Amino acid sequence: MSDREAKSALYDAFASVAAALGSGRRAEIVDLLAQGERSVEEVAAEVGQSVAATSHHLRLLARSGLLRSRRQGTRVIYRLASDRVAELWAAVRDVAARHVAEVTVLADGYLGDRVEQLSTQELEQRLARGDVVLLDVRPPAEYRAGHIAGAVSAPLDELPRLAPKLAKRREVVAYCRGPYCVYADDAVRLLRARGMKARRLDVGYPEWQRAGRAVETTG
Repeated sequence: MSDREAKSALYDAFASVAAALGSGRRAEIVDLLAQGERSVEEVAAEVGQSVAATSHHLRLLARSGLLRSRRQGTRVIYRLASDRVAELWAAVRDVAARHVAEVTVLADGYLGDRVEQLSTQELEQRLARGDVVLLDVRPPAEYRAGHIAGAVSAPLDELPRLAPKLAKRREVVAYCRGPYCVYADDAVRLLRARGMKARRLDVGYPEWQRAGRAVETTG
C-alpha cells in the first residue's frame, strides 16, 4: 500500500465515526445512552422505532466503536463505549446549534417557550447552602444509573402526586437529559401552576457529570 493509500484509509477510518452519527435516529440513540445503558427494547420504545430497526442502528454504532453491548438473560444491553463518545455527541450538537441556522428554527419549534433557567454555578452554591430542592425528572432507570448528588427522583408522570409533598418554602429546580429535553420545562410549568417557585437547570445530567461535578448512583 502506498503512503497515499495508507493515509486515505486512515482518514476514511476517522470519518467512519462521523458516518455512524449520520442519522437522526442514531444520534438520538447516542443521546439516550448518555443517560445510562439500555436494552434494545427500551431504546426502541424511546426512539419510536421497531425493535428490528433499532437493533440495526445499535449494531452499526457498535461496529463503529461507539457502543458496547452485553447480554442479560435473553436481552442485549447497550452502553456508550466511553465518556468520550458522549463528549463527541455534545460537540456535534453544539457545533450544529452554533453554525447551522436550521437547527435554531427546529429547536424553537420543538421546545417552544422555555421556562426560566438556573446556572450550574448557582445550583452548586445553593445545594451547598441547602436552600433548594433538586428534582431529577428523568425516568427512574436513568436516575439509578447516575444523578446529580442530592437530587430526588421525581419522574414527570409521578410529579403531580409528589408535588404536594415538596417544601414550598424552598425553590425547586428540575433537570432532565440535557438542553434539548423538555421534561424539566414541563415539570417547572406543573409546579408553578401549583403556586410553587421553580426553575430548570440550564444543562442536563450528562453535562453536569462531564464537568466533574458531584454525582451519585443508586444500586
